[in-house]
Amino acid sequence: MEEKVIICKNLTKKFGDFVAVDNISFEVNKGEIFGFLGANGAGKTTAMRMLCGLSFPTSGEAAVAGFNVYRQQQMIKRNIGYMSQKFSLYEDLTVLENIRFYGGVYGVPGEIIKSRSIELVEKLGLQQEAGKKTGGLPLGWKQKLAFSVAIFHQPKIVFLDEPTGGVDPVTRRQFWDMIYEAAASGITVFVTTHYMDEAEYCNRITIMVDGRIEALDTPRQLKAQFGANSIEDVFYQLARGAKRSAD
Repeated sequence: MEEKVIICKNLTKKFGDFVAVDNISFEVNKGEIFGFLGANGAGKTTAMRMLCGLSFPTSGEAAVAGFNVYRQQQMIKRNIGYMSQKFSLYEDLTVLENIRFYGGVYGVPGEIIKSRSIELVEKLGLQQEAGKKTGGLPLGWKQKLAFSVAIFHQPKIVFLDEPTGGVDPVTRRQFWDMIYEAAASGITVFVTTHYMDEAEYCNRITIMVDGRIEALDTPRQLKAQFGANSIEDVFYQLARGAKRSAD
């Protein structure tokens, strides 16, 4: 039986009378690449914030990495990684300083930070840039570095919020190779994206519309279910009736 690292049951988030996330239920397996799709206003960012321990649900149940989203938010934060589309590292620190700083934030012991940071710089091919300020790197390298830092502490789950926005197609492909490698090591990857071709790379995807989950399955099964040639076609079939326009 596969280990469940995220379990959601009837999870709901309200802001006054507005229901941002409406009674969603799903499970995510260990080592799975799980795509979380939705147009602006679908509620995916709000849902992700609850799963990351950054916002309390209004009702429902959820556990992330085995920890309760109501009572164990700090434990959730220790067992996950997070990366956003907006570059999240310190641009005035060097590449190596960023890696070591975040290693400390994530609670990695000093000796392990020392050895692992050198290994990471070599793996990324950034030996020449290790002592240079991160702000001078091209966007694609920044994003690959940010992803590597997000999993530096070897979390159970990494949440990626539109991580490849603005990077070129070749770099996007390289970035997804890194995602595959992380998943193969047992890290669960929970990713939101606006690129429908990237959704095809996921093991399973869910599509949210107006705060509700309207579809959840493998890309192949969803295309068969909706008689579509691509996930983009499936997405437009579901999202064209959406009433919201901002998340």
